[in-house]
Amino acid sequence: MDKRENSIEINKAEFRKMGYQLIDTISEFLDDISDKPVTTSKSPKELQEVLGNVSLPKEGKPADQLLASASKLLFDNSLLNGHPKFFGFITSSAAPIGALADLLAASVNPNVGGQILSPIATEIEKQTIKWLAEFIGVSPNYGGVLVSGGNMANFTAFLAARTAKAPKDLKEKGFSNNSKQLISYCSKSTHTWIDKAAILFGHGSDSIRWIPTDDSNKMNTQTLEQTIKEDIAQGHQPFMVVGTAGDVSTGVVDNLEAIAAICKTNDLWFHIDGAYGIPAAVIPELKELFNGVEEADSIALDPHKWLYSPLEAGCTLVKNPKHLIDTYSSHPEYYNFSLTEEGGSLNYFEYGLQNSRGFRALKVWLALQQIGSDGYVKLISEDIALSKYFAELADKHSQLEAITQNLSIATLRYIPKNLDLVGEERTEYLNTLNETLVTKLQEGGELFLSNAIVKEHYCMRACIVNFRTTKKDIEECIEIIVKAGCEIHKLLIQQ
Repeated sequence: MDKRENSIEINKAEFRKMGYQLIDTISEFLDDISDKPVTTSKSPKELQEVLGNVSLPKEGKPADQLLASASKLLFDNSLLNGHPKFFGFITSSAAPIGALADLLAASVNPNVGGQILSPIATEIEKQTIKWLAEFIGVSPNYGGVLVSGGNMANFTAFLAARTAKAPKDLKEKGFSNNSKQLISYCSKSTHTWIDKAAILFGHGSDSIRWIPTDDSNKMNTQTLEQTIKEDIAQGHQPFMVVGTAGDVSTGVVDNLEAIAAICKTNDLWFHIDGAYGIPAAVIPELKELFNGVEEADSIALDPHKWLYSPLEAGCTLVKNPKHLIDTYSSHPEYYNFSLTEEGGSLNYFEYGLQNSRGFRALKVWLALQQIGSDGYVKLISEDIALSKYFAELADKHSQLEAITQNLSIATLRYIPKNLDLVGEERTEYLNTLNETLVTKLQEGGELFLSNAIVKEHYCMRACIVNFRTTKKDIEECIEIIVKAGCEIHKLLIQQ
C-alpha cells in the first residue's frame, strides 16, 4: 500500500483553498467586530437548538462545509472579548498575529514536554520566558514555564514554594510526618486561586491567613508581620506570602517592597500574583509602584491578559529554576529524555504539572517581537489613560459616581437623581440597583462590564485591556449605562 486513503487527510490544493476562505472570513469578522453585539442574547436552551439535538454522525462531512458552519456558529453566538466595548473580567482583545501563530503551532504540533519532542519549540519557550522576565524588570536568569492561565501559574508557584520551605521528607512522608501546619499569607483582596490551592494540595483552607487591607486596599504589612510572629509562637510553620500586583477587583498593587523585606526577615517564600497587573511595570512612570518585584521568589503573569495574547497563555517565573525541578521532576524508566546537548536545554515536563504540552509560547514570542517593548508601553499606557477617562466622565456625570481607579480598572456606581433614601436602606437599594444594572448590561450586548464589591458597595467594574477601545467607546458607554440605569430604577421604584 503506497498511500492510505482516508477522510482525515486534506490534499494541498483543498487545504490552500479552505485556508484562504477561512482567513478571508476571519479577516471580515475582525474588521467588523465593533459593529456586532458584544455578546449573544440567546439562552443556553436556544443555543442547544441552534446546534441541534443530533447523535454523533456515522458518516463524515466535507471539511469546507464544516469550517463555514463552525465560523458562523462562533461569530454569531459568542461573547466577543475583542470587541472595543468589552471591559469584563480580564481577558484582552487578542493580537491577530496570535491567531496565525496558533495555526502554525498546531500545524507542526510539537509536544513541548521534552526537548527531543520539540527541539526549536523548547528554545522558543526558553527565550519567551527570558523576554517576559526582562519585560517586567526582573533578571533574565529567572526560569519558568508557560501554563494555561492565572490559576495554574499560581498553583505551579505554590507547589514550588512548598517544596522549598517544607520539611525535606515531604515527598516521601507527606503531611503525616509534620506536626507543624504550613501557613500561607495573602491579603483579603487576593484572587480565589489561593483558596483552591490550599484545599486541593491538602493544606486546608484554615491554613490561609487573610490579612486585612488598609484604606488604599493594599495588604496591611504591619498586620502581616504581627500575624507571622503569632503563628510562629503557636508552633506553626509559615512558608509563603502572596503579594498582589494588580488585584482583580480594583487594580491595586500591594507594597511589594515591604512584603519582600518581611519575607527575607522570616525566611519565607515571596510570591507575586501579577497575573493581571505586572505588565504595567514596563511603564517608566509606574516603576516605583512595582518596587520589590525583583525580590520575588516567583511571579505569576498572564500574557493572555495585558499582553494581548489569545487564550491560553499564563506564565510562572521563578528566581531559582531549580525549585521547579525539585518539585516536578520525575524519571520513569520509559523516559529517554537525556539532556547532554551543548547549550543547556531542558525538558519542560520537569518544570510543571504537565507532561504533554502544547506550543503556547509561539503566539507570545511572535507578539513580543511584532509589538516590541516600546509598542507595549504605548498600548498599556493608552489602556490606563482610557480607564482614567472612564472614571473622570463618571465623576462629572450627575447620575454616576466613580469609586476607584487603579491601573486600567475603574469602578463606578449608578445613583439616580433625587434618591431620597438614607442610611442602610439607601445602601441596600443602590447595591440592588447596580447589581441588576450589571446583569442587564451583560445581557444587552451593547457593552460588557463586570462587578466589584468595594467597601460593601456593589459597583460596576470596567477593566480595559483592549487595543481596539477608543475615547468614543468610553463616551458611548457612559450614555448606555445611564440610560439602562434610569430604566431599571423606574422598574424597581414601581415594585
